[in-house]
Amino acid sequence: MERPVPFGEIVEAADELTIEDQETLLTILKNRLRDRRRAELVKEIQEARKEFEEGRCRPATPDELMREISS
Repeated sequence: MERPVPFGEIVEAADELTIEDQETLLTILKNRLRDRRRAELVKEIQEARKEFEEGRCRPATPDELMREISS
């Protein structure tokens, strides 16, 4: 497995790019982050549905949730 590149080196390398390439890099990174967040959300929803189907959780109103959080 390859050794991860230190964050500082990545920032330094990005500084050497043209402005246009930096903007392209920024767009690519934003898109990848959005996709990763979406994938994490899909996974969490699937896990919650499975828990619900298995009876490990139940529907609750916002008031019930707030009471549970506050206690």
